Amino acid sequence: MGAKKKPFYRIVVAENEAPRDGRFIEIVGNYDPMKDPAEINLKKDRVMNWLSKGAKPTQTVLSLLKKEGLITPGPEKTQIEG
Repeated sequence: MGAKKKPFYRIVVAENEAPRDGRFIEIVGNYDPMKDPAEINLKKDRVMNWLSKGAKPTQTVLSLLKKEGLITPGPEKTQIEG
């Protein structure tokens, strides 16, 4: 999303076989790296719902969730705060 030199990203829930820019199930937030500081808007209840159902975030989304304090790294794997 966005325009040239003005990126804007949606955070979505998608099937793992879906193409990168293809079909998705639900928009759960957005990320605007151009604002200072970068703006992250999440539907926290929906994110936690999908994580509890077994959804696995990408590395980028995982780092955004850590910044927002929704998940914390554990000794073996990521722990869900809730």
